Amino acid sequence: MLTDTKLRGLKPRDKVYRVADTNGLCIEVRPSGTKLWRYRYRHAGKPSMAALGEYPTMSLSEARTERDKARALVKSGASPAQVAKAERATRLEKVGNTFASVALEFLAKREKEGMGANSVERGRRLIEKDLSSISGLPIADISAPVLLAALRKMEQRGIVESAHRARGLAGQVFRYAIVTGRAERNPASDLIGALERPQTKHFASIILPSKIGELLRTIHNYQGSPVTIAALKLAPMVFVRPGELQHAEWLEFDLDKAIWDIPAEKMKMKQPHLVPLSHQAIAILRELHQLTGSGKYVFPGMRSVRRPISENTVNAALRYMGYDGDTMTGHGFRAMARTVLDEELGFPVDHIEHQLAHAVKDANGRAYNRTTHLPARRKMMQAWADYLDDLRVGAKIIPYARQSP
Repeated sequence: MLTDTKLRGLKPRDKVYRVADTNGLCIEVRPSGTKLWRYRYRHAGKPSMAALGEYPTMSLSEARTERDKARALVKSGASPAQVAKAERATRLEKVGNTFASVALEFLAKREKEGMGANSVERGRRLIEKDLSSISGLPIADISAPVLLAALRKMEQRGIVESAHRARGLAGQVFRYAIVTGRAERNPASDLIGALERPQTKHFASIILPSKIGELLRTIHNYQGSPVTIAALKLAPMVFVRPGELQHAEWLEFDLDKAIWDIPAEKMKMKQPHLVPLSHQAIAILRELHQLTGSGKYVFPGMRSVRRPISENTVNAALRYMGYDGDTMTGHGFRAMARTVLDEELGFPVDHIEHQLAHAVKDANGRAYNRTTHLPARRKMMQAWADYLDDLRVGAKIIPYARQSP
């Protein structure tokens, strides 16, 4: 039987040797001087050996405790070496399936399914930057308090909306981990209501007709690249979301039929959308086609025609012209159209909302498809472009009679 005195007195030799303790436990001494605890046993009639730990990190008493656990496994019909191997593989798999690795895998899957490039990139930033404190943790080990601590850091930085967005993304990642067998529960669902409520912030917009006229005159006189000028002139006429304008492709346009057919994957609501084009919009696009029509994007970037303009191009131009973020934004053209088409021009709200690609439903609760009210929307879009022209040149505006549905 071994004692601590005997163990300390064991010296290395030219070859590995072992000294027995009791009930299969022995110490293995290597030429390097390393001493390893081993448990020798028989399983299925064959001799085998399991590694228990290193001496003196694992003491003699601890080694005997581990031996007794291994003996119990043998009595139950299991092999300690195989059990240890399986546990080691589980630990390695667990370490490999970090929150970041599963999250990036999930985003790659969504990207193949049609998620927009901007949404994918925002997701990656949330994972790698804002949720960096949990990105390296095994996803199965992340609890609600651990996730909440990461989100609280975002709250403390004043980015409450991003914290809510991160919680939502985390919830999707955990659900994906559950269905792929790498987690058992979704801690993000436990945090509903745990974060501060974000303050609603509307996009800055100009809605007073006289001020709209000033803005349009400023845009008309803007001295910038032809692509930026075209984007600025077209933005108020079509009032799509900035990302939809940014990623517009020539194959989506039929200038002869005066229609822009935006595919579902580019839309916020993931539904295809039709934008009727006014005569003024067609003129801008035909002129621009001479410059960029041979490429993919209607508004290609300055550095590479293979990429569209930056998402900040329109906003940056507005800032250059003297309109700060509290006065007007690229997204503000939507609020401008929504307000003026209703309050000044009197078009039916459901026509306006449908042209804004909002989730509009009919009286029976059915969602409109992209062709709903299309003839009426064509008239509305032309009237809107004419109205903008009148504002720009300072013509006397005669109020429109309220339009009938």
